Amino acid sequence: MQQEILGFLEKYPSLIITTHSPADADGLATELVFAQILREMGKTAYLINATPVPQLFSFMDTEKKIETWDEEKHGKLCENSALLIVDTSDEYNIGNMREILGRVREVFVFDHHEKSPFSTLTGVIDSKASSASEMAVETACEMGITLDNDTATAAFAGISFDTGSFAYAKTTGRTFKAALALIAAGVVPYKIYRELNESASLGALLLRRLVLNSLELYANGRVAVLCLRKEDLTSTGAQFEDAESFINMPLRAREVTVSLLIKENEEGNIRCSLRSKGEVNVSKIAQVFGGGGHITAAGFKSKLGFEDTKKQVLEKVLPLLDAE
Repeated sequence: MQQEILGFLEKYPSLIITTHSPADADGLATELVFAQILREMGKTAYLINATPVPQLFSFMDTEKKIETWDEEKHGKLCENSALLIVDTSDEYNIGNMREILGRVREVFVFDHHEKSPFSTLTGVIDSKASSASEMAVETACEMGITLDNDTATAAFAGISFDTGSFAYAKTTGRTFKAALALIAAGVVPYKIYRELNESASLGALLLRRLVLNSLELYANGRVAVLCLRKEDLTSTGAQFEDAESFINMPLRAREVTVSLLIKENEEGNIRCSLRSKGEVNVSKIAQVFGGGGHITAAGFKSKLGFEDTKKQVLEKVLPLLDAE
């Protein structure tokens, strides 16, 4: 794995790095780690995403190194740069950055999700890793690079976010080894926990109440469905990304094995997030709808309404529970 990514990085003096849209802590952290790696290799890195850094994760990029794509400003970079896509192997998941795929010198993915059957991209995909951040830290360590404090802080946040504070099934000794390297670089774990879990707005708290009030249970309580509508965002003043962790709430109940969150953003676009305690491979379900992810965590964008999205996903989930 390391030889493949290093071989790619060494080929080009200039690289554009992007991640899925909207970005999360893991994608942002991986971008920032590779930015430092490339700096130390004497190369130029442009961190450019389809959409701005969500407010929830702004503490990870205090120097505002990560930009939002602007054709007039960034368009000419493509002809002399390769593109590194991190934390997703799916070209349909990077927003308007997809438009430059045919304009850059090469495209390479660096990801930890199960590969989407719809993707044509190639690169390094390690589905056993807890996060792309974990993989990026391993690359830095392999190269003998000690991450600076800001980058190490972002990397720890990325790992913590994608492991549920080191609680999810894909958390391994490998994960803690990467975390230990970051702590040695000066990271203070409790500060990052506070940023990720104890810094939400009052609007986010009110939104949580509304979403939890939408709870519906199926299959004798084994499947939970939550809904977030754009008017909920308007009435509470919350941001779409404030709902990122809501899907995990039903899984606190012993009986619930699968949780679904159908959410509508400010533009009216619908996404469906899926979580499982392991009995159901939600990645396979998400792939049916053009998405993907992990066995226990996945998602997809839906062109259907709330009710049709819910109906079709339940039609895939419920038979799997009945088959146990």
